[in-house]
Amino acid sequence: METCNKMEYQPINRLIIKMCLPPMISMFLQYSYNMIDSMFVACINEQALAAVSLSFPITNLMNSLSVWIGVGINVLIAGYLGQKRQDKANSVVTMGLILSLSVGIIVNIIVLLVMTPYYSAFTKDSQIFEYGCIYMQICAFMQVPNMVHIAIQKMLQATGNMISPMWFQIAGVVFNLVFDPLLIFGIGPFPEMGIKGAALATVLGYVLSMLISLYVIMFTKQKVKLKIKSFVFDFHMFKNIFGYGLPSFAMNVLSSLMITFVNLFLVTYSDTAVAFFGAYFKVQQLIFMSVNGLIQGCLPIMRYNYGAKKYERVNRTYHSGTAIAVIIMAVGTLLLVLFPRQILLLFSASEKMCSVGIPAIRIMALSYCFGGVSTVIATYVQAIGKIVPSMVIQVLRQGVLLFPLMWLLNNNFNIMGIWWSFPLTEFIVFAIAVIIVKMNKSQVKNI
Repeated sequence: METCNKMEYQPINRLIIKMCLPPMISMFLQYSYNMIDSMFVACINEQALAAVSLSFPITNLMNSLSVWIGVGINVLIAGYLGQKRQDKANSVVTMGLILSLSVGIIVNIIVLLVMTPYYSAFTKDSQIFEYGCIYMQICAFMQVPNMVHIAIQKMLQATGNMISPMWFQIAGVVFNLVFDPLLIFGIGPFPEMGIKGAALATVLGYVLSMLISLYVIMFTKQKVKLKIKSFVFDFHMFKNIFGYGLPSFAMNVLSSLMITFVNLFLVTYSDTAVAFFGAYFKVQQLIFMSVNGLIQGCLPIMRYNYGAKKYERVNRTYHSGTAIAVIIMAVGTLLLVLFPRQILLLFSASEKMCSVGIPAIRIMALSYCFGGVSTVIATYVQAIGKIVPSMVIQVLRQGVLLFPLMWLLNNNFNIMGIWWSFPLTEFIVFAIAVIIVKMNKSQVKNI
């Protein structure tokens, strides 16, 4: 028993708690960066909040690319460890760091090139445009440290080490939380930098997380390690990193496209509607990130046991994960339905924003439980190697189905139709996801 990985023998429910709580905290903290910035920036004025809200599709896309490579690394390492192929797992570590650094530099450059035309397309307000460009000129440099530390986070999670990734995530968020007000408002010896200070605190928080994660993977004893001397580029491994991480990328990047699409509708109503949706979506992401943290813990358990041909453990993880996701989403729904005004006031919402936002929040919150179950199902089919069905679920949730429904309902019911398109989409996708998991049940016995 001592030679086995804990994912192979520990009781499933206890293992899920051990494996999922740290990444749930980590994912919650990961997406709190932009929310923290928004809360402090809202104290400047509503234009500054709108600028940071408009930046969210870009920063979320940047984070999605990080998660893409990170999850691909995670799935490969967990599978190799389940097959007892330690040397291959170590090769993935080296390949993953090379990819993360390279892609991070490329994305950094691209963001610097596209941010001016991006803001020009979404606002005619000169102050919002100026705030946005200033913010993203600095935030673009978060991508390299973000990609590297998320890659290492996923490497360690694939081995069952969920604690270390949580701590270097916490370090970055705490740094951001402390230095945001200091640099924005010029408290004590720090200069008053306004929106520049919010961006700088974010970038430095990611740098701190990266430095700690590099120390952990390079200088502490872990179940995987860098393979430098005998490393050989493996194109098949390279392809699999991108392939296995693609459903997770789709889930995240489509949310960026979705925000952009929604903003195209909302900007025709008012800048207040845009600012509201940006603030709301950060709260929604924090709730969904709790479920994403759950699946980040469940994914290596399912993948490891699938590789080890312990199919009963794969199925039990799937069913327990689904039950937990429903509970999380039910709690999130209740919080938003009961306390929408209090949540909006966290962003210094005006009465005008509250009048727009309170009914919208209560409507959109109805989608959460359906979305949580669909996400777990997509993760399950991803874990058993069914990439296309997993992609189908994610694409339907935040793209192919949502966009035409939003267009149709907006044309018929104006802004209220936009809010109702979310729960309607999630319900339909939930039904389709249930059909998909039943169609793939022969892949794993006794589901």
